[in-house]
Amino acid sequence: MAQTAARTGTVEGKYSDSVVRLFSLAAVVYGVIGMLVGVIIAAQLAWPELNLGISWLSYGRLRPLHTNAVIFAFGGCALFASSYHVVQRTCQTRLFLPGLAMFTFIGWNIVILAAVVSLPLGYTQSKEYAELEWPIDLLIAVVWVAYAVVFFGTIGIRKVRHIYVANWFYGAYIIAIALLHIVNSAALPVSFMKSYSAYAGVQDAMVQWWYGHNAVGFLLTAGFLGMMYYFIPKQAGRPVYSYRLSIVHFWALIFTYMWAGPHHLHYTALPDWAQSVGMIFSLILLAPSWGGMINGIMTLSGAWHKLRDDPILKFLIVSLSFYGMSTFEGPMMSVKTVNALSHYTDWTVGHVHSGALGWVGLISMGSLYYLIPRLFGREQMYSVKAIETHFWIATIGIVLYIASMWIAGVMQGLMWRAVNPDGTLVYSFVESVKATFPYYVIRLLGGLLYLAGMVIMAWNTVMTVKSGKAVEGVIPPLAVAHA
Repeated sequence: MAQTAARTGTVEGKYSDSVVRLFSLAAVVYGVIGMLVGVIIAAQLAWPELNLGISWLSYGRLRPLHTNAVIFAFGGCALFASSYHVVQRTCQTRLFLPGLAMFTFIGWNIVILAAVVSLPLGYTQSKEYAELEWPIDLLIAVVWVAYAVVFFGTIGIRKVRHIYVANWFYGAYIIAIALLHIVNSAALPVSFMKSYSAYAGVQDAMVQWWYGHNAVGFLLTAGFLGMMYYFIPKQAGRPVYSYRLSIVHFWALIFTYMWAGPHHLHYTALPDWAQSVGMIFSLILLAPSWGGMINGIMTLSGAWHKLRDDPILKFLIVSLSFYGMSTFEGPMMSVKTVNALSHYTDWTVGHVHSGALGWVGLISMGSLYYLIPRLFGREQMYSVKAIETHFWIATIGIVLYIASMWIAGVMQGLMWRAVNPDGTLVYSFVESVKATFPYYVIRLLGGLLYLAGMVIMAWNTVMTVKSGKAVEGVIPPLAVAHA
C-alpha cells in the first residue's frame, strides 16, 4: 500500500516541500532587500548627507538592519530551506510535524518584520548581531526550539540507518545558536521595548563576543557547510572526496570554534590570558577549516570539466575559495601583533565581507539555484545565461569590495599609529577619514555590482516560478514501504 501511495502521489509518499519552497523564495527577496540597505549605508559612509537628516535613515539605525537582514533574513531563510530539504532527502522521510515547520516560517518572518520596524526606530540592545529587544528575542527562542523539534524529529523517524554528514553540521548549528542566543540575550526588561543586559562590563563584552564570533562560527560557517556537503556532490554528480575527512572536519571545527571569541577583544580590559586563549584557538581553527575547503573542492576530482559549463558549480566552488581565504585571514588577524594594526580599521570590514559575500552569499545562491527549479517541477532555472551573468557580476563586486577595504584598513592602521620623533601623532583622525574616501567609493561600486547580481537572481526566480508548477518531491518507494 505504501508503494502504491508513492506511485499515485498521495501525501504519504511525498516530501514536505511547501515550507522549503516558501523559505527559498523568501531568501531571494530578503537577499535583495538586505543588500540594498547595505548599498545605502555604504553610500552614506562616502556621502554622509545622504541620510537626508532623517534619524531613522541614519547609518547607526540602518547598519544593524543591514546585518540582521543579510545574516538572519537572507542567510537564515536559506539555512531553513536547505536544512529542511536536505534532512528529508538524506533521511528519506517527510518532515516531522510539517505544521510545526510551517510555524517556523511564519514565526521567523514575524521576527524579521519586527526587526524592520524596531531597528530604524532606534530600539536596540546595542549588541553586535543581537540588537533586537527582549520581546523579539523571546520569539526567536520559541521559533528556534520549534526548528530543533522538526529537524531532530525528522532524523528520529528516518528510514535509513546512516545520518549523513550534512545533517551533523546542521544539527550542530541549531543546538549552538540556541545556546548562544539564550545566554547572550539574558536581560532584565524595564519596559515593553527596553531592557538591560544581565551582565556588566568586561563580562558582558566577553559573553557578547562568545556569541558574536560563534554566530559566525555556527550559523555562518557550520550551517553553510551543511549546504556544501550536500549540494556540491549533488551538482557535481560525485561523492564527497573523503567522508572520513568530513567527520574529522566536523568534530575539530565544532570543538575549536567555541573558544575563539576573545580575539575580538585584544588590547581591551579582558584578562590577557583570555585574549591569548582566543588567539591560540583561532590559529588552530585554520586546520579544520582548510580540511573542509579541500574536501569540498576535491569532490570535483575527475569532474573539473563541469566547471566550464555549469554556473551553479562555479558559485559553489568559488564560495569555497573565499571560505579558505577568509579562514586563513581570520586566524592571521587574531595574532596580537597583526591585530595591533588591523583592529578598528576597515581591514576587519573587508575580512567580514570576504566571508559574508564570498562564502555565505555564493554558497547560498548556488544552493538556491539548485533548489528552486526542482521545487517548481523544472530541470533548471529559467535562464542559465542569467546565472552565469550573476556569477561574474557578483565575483567582480566581491573583489572590488574586499580589495578596497583591505587597502583602506592597512592605510588607516599605519596612519593611526604613525608618530613624530617628539611622540605626537603625524596624522589627525580626520586626515585618515579623508584618505579613505576613494576606497569607500570603490566599495560602493562593488556593493552595487553584488546587488545587481541579486536583482538578476530575483528576476530569474520569478520567471522560473511563472513557467513552473509547485511540486512535492516523491519519497523513494522502498523507503515508503519500510515506513
